[in-house]
Amino acid sequence: MSDLIALTASLIDIPSVSRAEAPLVAFIEAELSSVPGLELTRVGDNLVARTRLDRPLRLVLAGHTDTVAPNGNETARIDGDRLSGLGACDMKGGLAVMVDLARTVTDPAVDVTHVFYAREEIAAAESGLLELQAARPDLLVGDAALLGEPTSAIIEAGCQGTMRIRITLAGQRAHTARPWMGRNAVHRLAPLLAAVAACPERQPVLQGCRYHEVLQAVQVGGGVAGNVVPDHVEVLLNHRFAPDCSSTEAEARVRAVVGPWLEDGDTFDVIDLAVGAAPSLDHPLIATLVDRNQLGVQAKLGWTDVARFAELGVPAANFGPGDPTLAHTTDEFVTRGELDAVFASLDDLLRRGVDAVPSP
Repeated sequence: MSDLIALTASLIDIPSVSRAEAPLVAFIEAELSSVPGLELTRVGDNLVARTRLDRPLRLVLAGHTDTVAPNGNETARIDGDRLSGLGACDMKGGLAVMVDLARTVTDPAVDVTHVFYAREEIAAAESGLLELQAARPDLLVGDAALLGEPTSAIIEAGCQGTMRIRITLAGQRAHTARPWMGRNAVHRLAPLLAAVAACPERQPVLQGCRYHEVLQAVQVGGGVAGNVVPDHVEVLLNHRFAPDCSSTEAEARVRAVVGPWLEDGDTFDVIDLAVGAAPSLDHPLIATLVDRNQLGVQAKLGWTDVARFAELGVPAANFGPGDPTLAHTTDEFVTRGELDAVFASLDDLLRRGVDAVPSP
């Protein structure tokens, strides 16, 4: 194992804001180009490095190479066993673990596919994973996948789905001196918002993981002028729904909450949707990783690309160094302890394989 703090610092010091990942990908490609038995494939700004050893199982290790925009934290700063800088936990620490595993575990007990993909931090339609899926779906094939998203070195199982809904309520314009001649659309919003705020928060438990559904109003807009009764108002809702709930069921639940306050002329539009992923803790690769290393396990309440792998039929989980609550903050950091712990757990899985290989 290399000095993962130093390696992560090197990755931080190569800027890779979304759509500008090429220099970082070139660096990783150069680092892995001389590894024996590792097949490298470049698709745009995505890099896939995989073994071809005909092992009974294949594990996909995946991580995004992009970061959000800098905020005075562009340069890596090492203070003892703590490394700060843009992307330290989200997710250049995870990338460093992947790079070093690819360089050092050259004869694994399971075949390994390392997927370094671009543009995760921006619109889903630009995702490098979607680019790979369209151009070379064979590169994403595996028996299970682990994403190096920051999880504080525990397993965050599956992920919740997310849905954004834009609702428009209609009114009728009038002068504010004579409001009874119109209908105030903004006032109509009050009972709908109260219903959203009072919506029960379902908390299903799947494979021992407690998920937490929430419905929130996240944006409101409307009004014409200071002396005009508003004839329309828009509210944007975000619904996070557990992976045991389909998108159709999730939409139906939101409609049941807001439906009593909608009338003819109002609109209800789902403008963004990403389904969740089941925990998959019973897969031999994931179960072995958890049991052998006595890892903590909890539900992933946000959405990650675990869901994309699940849609491809690849059971997946999140496992990486760094505190997820620090992602995208100016002061994000990662510690040597978490880097080393994640590396050691994955190194053990790659070198020793699973405790029991499933029957064909």
